[in-house]
Amino acid sequence: MAAPSSFDVLVIGSGASGLAAAVSAERAGSRVALAAKGSLQSCNSAKAQGGIQAAFGEDDSPEQHAEDVWKSSHETADRNLVEVLTSEAPSAIHWLEELGVEFTRDSVNGAPSGRGRGYRLARCGGASRKRLLQVGDRTGHAITKALREAFEASTATALPKSPLRSLERREQGWRAVCGEHVIDAGTVILAAGGRCFKEAEERGELSTNHPGATGEVTQIALELGAEARDLDALQYHPNGGAWPPNMQGYSIPETTRAYGAVLLNSEGEEFTDSLGPRDTVSQSIFDEVAQGRGVETPDGRPAVYLDTTRIAEYDAEISLPYMLRRYRGGGIDPLREPILTYPVLHYQNGGLVIDEAASTTVEGLYACGEIAGGTHGRNRMMGNSLLECCVFGRRAGRAAAEKAKAA
Repeated sequence: MAAPSSFDVLVIGSGASGLAAAVSAERAGSRVALAAKGSLQSCNSAKAQGGIQAAFGEDDSPEQHAEDVWKSSHETADRNLVEVLTSEAPSAIHWLEELGVEFTRDSVNGAPSGRGRGYRLARCGGASRKRLLQVGDRTGHAITKALREAFEASTATALPKSPLRSLERREQGWRAVCGEHVIDAGTVILAAGGRCFKEAEERGELSTNHPGATGEVTQIALELGAEARDLDALQYHPNGGAWPPNMQGYSIPETTRAYGAVLLNSEGEEFTDSLGPRDTVSQSIFDEVAQGRGVETPDGRPAVYLDTTRIAEYDAEISLPYMLRRYRGGGIDPLREPILTYPVLHYQNGGLVIDEAASTTVEGLYACGEIAGGTHGRNRMMGNSLLECCVFGRRAGRAAAEKAKAA
């Protein structure tokens, strides 16, 4: 084992939340190390397609955004965390733009100099307003790429292929073993994501998740005494790809429904509000299939139809180009025929309890992103995961840097 290396802040995880935390801590003057389970590029954040929410519409506000989050959580979210999330959403978007993210724009939403700055805004499930910003249908890829480039341009140290193996309290902070590295740090930020890949494997189901989403870091935090909430509340993405085989487990962007696609049963009937909250839509699909009104994929899997033929070609080419390429590559044109869909395991809604500074209940230990609970309650709206990563990743980085300096 190598001799210990010393840093002010150690970040565990290289998704959007970990990168945002590392960049923020480094800019606050800390010596930062970021340890990743695999490569820096390996994360769920990069797979997020639909978009990121922020209240920019003339008829919208952070307060309305917060109310939608509260309702979608079935009034189980932490109101303080929700208010932080939605009030800081616009500034998080501008920060991402400063890092090089170019959100899709549409003159329909106003001139670039207006309040909406010309963003192409879509209404997503559970939302009462159009507030979803997108980078085509590869928003997560664009955000993580910009954050990773900012991280790589900083003085922070990257430790790829170095999974967290152990973490223990020391007199002056923490000692962590990450892969072959021994690291002493004043504070630690956990941003290692959830466990849905592992859960899906154990259940024999499909998942949208990266193979690294197996939950060991959450378990390490629990063993240290960190409190958690809603760990049983795992979310299904309503629209997993069911056919062709190359699309199985793919998360069909929820923006398909924002731009007009609807869910249909075997009789061609709409059976749910296609823009309802994710858990409601997923349950409606499960119920429809259970009641014998579903369809079957050629390989015998359950499914219903997502009628993507109702999407205007203009909207699809601008906001769904990656999905179109993927399906057309498999021999199906979503603008000419409905596609087959079924819910897939997607997101860990619950996680470690945090406060507004992203502090866990263990002093000097912070958490942000999917590993943290409370912001979404027991059901997350789409577009709020990338937002949570940026808002609370930045907060965690700043708070951890301040704590390390004071130690």
